[in-house]
Amino acid sequence: MPRDDAMHEVDVLGEPYLSETMELPDDDEGPVVATLVHRRTDVVAGSSRAVLHVHGFSDYFFQTPAADYWTSRGYDFYALDLRKYGRSLRPHQTANFVTDLRHYFEELDAALERVRDRDGHDHVIVTAHSTGGLITPLWAHERRPGLAGMVLNSPWLDLHGSFLLRTAGTAAIDQVGARRPYLAIPRNVSGLYAQSLHKDHHGEWEFNLDWKPIDSHPVYAGWLRAVRRGHAKVHRGIEVGAPVLVLTSGQSSFPREWDDNVSQHDIVLDVEQIRKWAHKLGGHVTVARIEGALHDVTLSAEPVRHRAFAQVTRWLDAFVHDPV
Repeated sequence: MPRDDAMHEVDVLGEPYLSETMELPDDDEGPVVATLVHRRTDVVAGSSRAVLHVHGFSDYFFQTPAADYWTSRGYDFYALDLRKYGRSLRPHQTANFVTDLRHYFEELDAALERVRDRDGHDHVIVTAHSTGGLITPLWAHERRPGLAGMVLNSPWLDLHGSFLLRTAGTAAIDQVGARRPYLAIPRNVSGLYAQSLHKDHHGEWEFNLDWKPIDSHPVYAGWLRAVRRGHAKVHRGIEVGAPVLVLTSGQSSFPREWDDNVSQHDIVLDVEQIRKWAHKLGGHVTVARIEGALHDVTLSAEPVRHRAFAQVTRWLDAFVHDPV
C-alpha cells in the first residue's frame, strides 16, 4: 500500500526526512508518544525493502550517514525515536525512563505495522545502537516479526564495570529499582563521548543538546533494573530469528580527560563484553571489529565508517540478499 504523506511532517532534519507522531497508551506520567522518521530510497522507486532503526540511551535519530548508506542500497529508511526520547519526549515526562524494556515493544510493533502493512515493505531489516541493540533483539525474540536481518551497532549486552558490580551490584539494583524506581543513580559522567561527536567540541555532528546532552541524561534505578533484567535474558540465550551482524570498535578505553583514544575507541561500553555475549542472540551471528571506531560506529571518522558500511555490504550480500 503506498504511503500517505499527509500523515507526515517535514522532520527537524529537513528534507528528505519526514516524521510521524504515533500515540501510545498512557502511562503513570500521562500521555505517551513515539516518533517514526522516514526517508525514501533514492535508488529504487517503490522499493519493497526497508530498514527500521532504533537509537541508544540519551540519544535520538540524527545519524544521517546510516540513512545515506541504506537508501543508496535501495532501502527505504525509517528511524524510531522511542517514548521519552528525542522527538518523543514531552515536558511532563522523565527523560528516557521505563521500568520494563517490554514497554518499548508497543512502539516497535506500531512502527513495524506502518513499515510493513501500511507502506508495503515485505523485506525489513532492523538496525539498532547500544541500548537499542538490547531492546530490539528482546523484541524480535518475543514477537518473532519475520525480519530479513538485524544489524547491531555496539549493542549493550552487559553492564560495564567490575564483577562485583555486575553481580552483587545488580542484586541491589533489582531491589532498589523495584521499591524506588525514580531514584537517580549517582554517576561520574565525563562528557567526553558526546564531545567527540558534537561539532562545537571535537566532532563533526550537530545534534539537539536538550535531547542528547553532553553529560547524558540521568539514570534511574527502575530503568537500570529493567536493563539488567534484559541483560540476564540475553545471557540465558535468545533467538531473533534472522541473521545478525554485530559491529564493535576495535578496542575500548575509558579516559577521564581528552586524549587520542577518545576519537578512536569505544569509551562507553566494553567491546569484549559485547563479543562475549553476541553469540547468545541467535543461531546466526556475525561479529565485525572496526578498528578506530567510536561507540556509535556510524558516527566515526569518515574512513572508519566507510569500512564499517563495507562490512555491512559484505554481510548483506552473503547472508541476506538473494543471489543474483
